[in-house]
Amino acid sequence: MIVLGVGNELKSDDGVGPFIIKRLKEENVENSNLLFIDAGTVPENFTGKIRKENPTHLIIVDACLMDSNPGDMKIVDKDEFANIGISTHSMSLSFFVRYLEKDTEIRIIFVGIEPETMDWGVKPTPNVEKSADEFIETLKGIIV
Repeated sequence: MIVLGVGNELKSDDGVGPFIIKRLKEENVENSNLLFIDAGTVPENFTGKIRKENPTHLIIVDACLMDSNPGDMKIVDKDEFANIGISTHSMSLSFFVRYLEKDTEIRIIFVGIEPETMDWGVKPTPNVEKSADEFIETLKGIIV
């Protein structure tokens, strides 16, 4: 399984994906069946690595505008990507997912966290950080 954190960590809540990956690595959660990737704003740069690893599952975590409360976390269906706001990345995540699914058996899960702000800042706002912590604890409960 691969967990891919996406976002710009210099834009407050937009950096929640990389923030989660950093925390998971600091807590030494990785094992031989689990890989964490901080993709920043260019997840497409990691398609080769993801395909080479050939994981059973890819969990993408990113801030996304879902018209809900700051910090709300939701599994977003790949068919809903066009309806959510993910504007800081150079490639559409729906295109990225379609590319990875082509000729592979990877199950892709997208976890979106509603941002409060995407202004300049080096860490998530409290509501978003709380959701990040909940995601980390849930993931640890699944893999341990």
